[in-house]
Amino acid sequence: MLEHTKKPPIELRFLGPEENREKAVSSLRSLGFVDASDSIPWREAFKEFEGNEAGTSLRGARYKEELTQMQLSEKTGIPQRHISEMERGKRAIGKKTARLFAEVLSINYRIFL
Repeated sequence: MLEHTKKPPIELRFLGPEENREKAVSSLRSLGFVDASDSIPWREAFKEFEGNEAGTSLRGARYKEELTQMQLSEKTGIPQRHISEMERGKRAIGKKTARLFAEVLSINYRIFL
């Protein structure tokens, strides 16, 4: 199946008697579900990124591709100082720029918006 046509996973929450918890979890595992009861939202775990999710995503995608800001600048035509400002949350990443980054960094552009 093409990646962009896959549906994201769903999250289920149930209330019930504690003595039946393991039975319910076991039944759902057999259907492909994963017990995530001990997980916390990433925004809660990484409060230092709050308010600059797009910039953090840009920096992470750039690191993943092992590119410096200068190399990304050369590939996109966007000045290095602008990339630095975007990563620090000082400059917004517009839709056109997000699409350009997405093409170069092999990632979905929506992560930057």
